Amino acid sequence: MVPVPRPPAQLRLPVCLHLPLPRLLRSLAAALVALLLLLPLSACAGNSQPPRGVLLTALALQIQITQEAIAQALELEPNVEARPQVSRVRVAEQQAVSIGEARGLRLAGQFDWRLSGDPIRIDSPFEIYLQRGERGESWRLARPSGSPDGSTQAWLTYPLPLQD
Repeated sequence: MVPVPRPPAQLRLPVCLHLPLPRLLRSLAAALVALLLLLPLSACAGNSQPPRGVLLTALALQIQITQEAIAQALELEPNVEARPQVSRVRVAEQQAVSIGEARGLRLAGQFDWRLSGDPIRIDSPFEIYLQRGERGESWRLARPSGSPDGSTQAWLTYPLPLQD
């Protein structure tokens, strides 16, 4: 029978780790907490994507503007009670663009929507342009409106309500 080695009764740490271990752990814990506090701040600074509520409101406004334009083209009264309800927004692309003299974002992806009172939910692709307000507190929906001279893009912008 071969003897099985026994684990030592007590784990011995090198002498250099006996005394400073609590201080070392406190220093490591403090560094970890500082890192965890800084990560969310740096992540927000680099992320220029608008909040979800802004995107939902902008998509609903874009649907409403399109419905009004179609009703006007067909010489119909717009249905003001049929407000679009937007959900499940999935952004697939995001890029910075120039909107007139200001900076903006082009977002593209998929979203679900339906008109209030309508049980049918529609999954649709989207491409939307958003412009951040001057102080960075608000957003505007931007829509290309053609070019008066053929060389520059003109834009129509619509303010979006401030999000809480």
